[in-house]
Amino acid sequence: MALTRWIRRNLVVLAGLGTLAYLLLPNVVVLVFSFNKPNGRFNYAWQRFSTDAWTHPCGVADLCGSLSLSLKIAVWATIGATVLGTMIAFALARYRFRARPAVNSLIFLPMAMPEVVMAASLATLFLNMGVGFGFWTILIAHIMFCLSFVVTAVKARVMSMDPRLEQAAQDLYASPAQTFARVTLPIAAPGIAAGALLSFALSFDDFIITNFNAGSTVTFPMFVWGSAQRGTPVQINVIGTAMFAVAVVCVLVGQLVGARRKRS
Repeated sequence: MALTRWIRRNLVVLAGLGTLAYLLLPNVVVLVFSFNKPNGRFNYAWQRFSTDAWTHPCGVADLCGSLSLSLKIAVWATIGATVLGTMIAFALARYRFRARPAVNSLIFLPMAMPEVVMAASLATLFLNMGVGFGFWTILIAHIMFCLSFVVTAVKARVMSMDPRLEQAAQDLYASPAQTFARVTLPIAAPGIAAGALLSFALSFDDFIITNFNAGSTVTFPMFVWGSAQRGTPVQINVIGTAMFAVAVVCVLVGQLVGARRKRS
């Protein structure tokens, strides 16, 4: 009876922990198999413990090259989508114009439609324009689908801002540029950062849109897909574990910084 009461009292916590464990289980499997040394080409069954993959993460041909290319595309796509998306978000949140409802609908459309539709549409556009597939077509495609996520994140933050803060800055004889730099931008910064981080994550691990518009260029997700058919090297697990660790560290640092700001 006491156990039943305890379960009922902590049911929400137990459900949350169970969901978290379910979400993290694949990452644990990737981490464990990054220390495996398979006998064959496929890293699907545990054989014996080894740190060879960690000591030689670039031991597989073209792996680090595709990884650096994906990081480069993700960084530039994040910069482009964040700059354009922030300007669009401020325009939609602050100004009234005739095409505003249509623009809102068009911004939401890439998030609602299947990726394969956008991928095929962009590939058709590039073919009709005679543009050769490669780095630039991938970058343009990534900026296109990341743009909607940035606009959504920044627009929500801008619309929740108190306009009286900017009015107070103007009453204190601040110029429009000073008001934006010292009041508006710091308040909108969390939304901009959220949109940028989301853009980076989406761009880095995208496969469908990239596959349609890459040509002979190979990014890291495409390398993983190709390797899965020929034989999965352990180094892929190493890269995946390292990326997950970096993401966890970034989240922890953000939480610590936020907690310190609340205390101060």
